[in-house]
Amino acid sequence: MNRTASLRADPRLSRFDPLPRIIYFDDFDDGMNGWTALVGNYEDSIDTMSRSYARHTQPMLSQIAHWDSGTHGAFDGTYALKVATRPVKGERNTAIKRVTFRKASRIRVEVYFTFKPEANELKLSDQDVRAVGLCFDLQNGAHRVMPHLRYLNALDGERMFKWQFKQTTTPFRAIGGRGETVTHDHLAPEGWEDIPGGGQKLCYNEIPTKINWHYLRFDFDLAEMKWLGFQCNDRAFDCAGVNSIVIPAMKNLWCMLNLVFFAESDTDKRTFFYLDSVMLSGEF
Repeated sequence: MNRTASLRADPRLSRFDPLPRIIYFDDFDDGMNGWTALVGNYEDSIDTMSRSYARHTQPMLSQIAHWDSGTHGAFDGTYALKVATRPVKGERNTAIKRVTFRKASRIRVEVYFTFKPEANELKLSDQDVRAVGLCFDLQNGAHRVMPHLRYLNALDGERMFKWQFKQTTTPFRAIGGRGETVTHDHLAPEGWEDIPGGGQKLCYNEIPTKINWHYLRFDFDLAEMKWLGFQCNDRAFDCAGVNSIVIPAMKNLWCMLNLVFFAESDTDKRTFFYLDSVMLSGEF
């Protein structure tokens, strides 16, 4: 059986379009699969961690239960990975998987996702989620490169429905007195820019407990450290001229291939970002 036939014969894999080598395929019916909280840097005391990172909590497995319909379940199976913010406007939370690469080549991440605010009011609440997105944290050669992509759903109560990227981070700050650790907040709210032609309306459904799953694909070239494009549902976006955060290489992060998913709230209500499954593939 050839590779294409093998992929199509497995219902869990046939909905993806991976590059030649599957680096990992995480279906959260099988557990956490190495996804964890993005913990900030600290030295000697955890109190030296920046507040923005200290606020992050652990992602969790969820059956996507709602008060009106019981257990929703995932895209397939029962469990999804749930990234939940605190119930504070502007709050964010993350999930990260930390791996390394063996060859700098083209990579592709694919994910089935959905998002909702906490359904604690009997209204649609479609403006309560600020954003959901992903970023890579990469290092190859002289630079650490961080492509960021987010779907801005709403901002200060105004519907936005567009994709954005980021090229800037906050200034670096030393932590502790030994000169071993620094920190910066690359997910800070400042510095987001619109993807050209990046407007897109996603299916949200009619009440606060209903969800619909979305497909997202993001392509990147590790050798050239540049965007190759992304797709969400039926829309493919041209990323010519879209750039990443670029900073000097760190002394201990060689071949880093970290992937982060994040969620942001636009009201004093928790935002829930659900990942059914994640596939990372490449050409190496």
